Amino acid sequence: MAHALETSSPAILRNSELDAEAVRAARVDLAACFRMAARLGLHEGICNHFSFVVPGRDDLFLVNPYGWAFSEMTASRLLVCDFKGNVVAGDGVPEATAFFIHARMHMNKPRAKAAFHTHMPNATALAMLEGPPLVWAGQSALKFYGRTLVDEDYNGLALDESEGDRIAASIGDADIVFMKNHGVMVVGASIAEAWDDLYYLERAAEAQRLAMGTGRKLKPVPAEIAARTYAQMREGDRESARLHLESIKRILTREEPDFMH
Repeated sequence: MAHALETSSPAILRNSELDAEAVRAARVDLAACFRMAARLGLHEGICNHFSFVVPGRDDLFLVNPYGWAFSEMTASRLLVCDFKGNVVAGDGVPEATAFFIHARMHMNKPRAKAAFHTHMPNATALAMLEGPPLVWAGQSALKFYGRTLVDEDYNGLALDESEGDRIAASIGDADIVFMKNHGVMVVGASIAEAWDDLYYLERAAEAQRLAMGTGRKLKPVPAEIAARTYAQMREGDRESARLHLESIKRILTREEPDFMH
C-alpha cells in the first residue's frame, strides 16, 4: 500500500543555514505526535505521514521516513526534504505519497506549516459514507464547525505532482479535509494545533459513529448555537493545543524517553 519515493542525490544542508534550537524543538514535538498517535491507534502500518515546515525556511519540511512505524519515530529519525524530492538531511526517503501530498501542500498553502495525514479509523469511516461526514451533533465536533471540507474526487494513490496539487487546491480555507474513500488531512499553523485538531477530530468521529450505531436519529445542534460554541472554543484553542502537546511530551518523557533521541 506504500511506495518509496525515488529521490535525487541528496543536497548538503549545513547547520549554519538553520536555527538549530528551533529545528530541534520541532523534531521533538513532531516525534511526540507520532508516538502518541501510535498509542491511540491513529496510525496504519508504515503508511500515513506528518510533516512540518522547517523553522526559518519556506522551502524545506520535516517528514517521517518510509519503512518506519509511528511507534518507532524519534526526533533524529525525521527527514528534511525539499520540494523537489531531495532528502537534504537524514537517512532514508519519504514514502512517495507523503512527498507528493505534503510537499505540494506546503508549497501551495504557506499557512499550512503542519500537515497531518492519517487513515485513523473513525474519521476515515465517516469519509467512506455518502453525504457530510460530521453532522454537528456532539460538542467536540463543534470545534470544527465551519473549518472542514470534503474532497469528493478520490483518484487513487497520490503518486505525482498533479494529484498533490489537486489535493492542496481542494483545501481552500479549511483546516480539515475529509478525503472521501481515503482518510483525512489536518493542517495548522503549528505542530501543536495540528495535533490537537487531529486528536479531537477522531474523538468527535468516534462519538458520532457510536451514536449512529444505536440506530436512533441524531440530534444536530442548531446552527446559531453551533457557530457560537465554535467561537467560544476557538478563543483558547491555540493555548489549549500548546498545553495538550506539552502534556504528551511529559507522558512520553516518563514512559518512552527515546522519542527525543
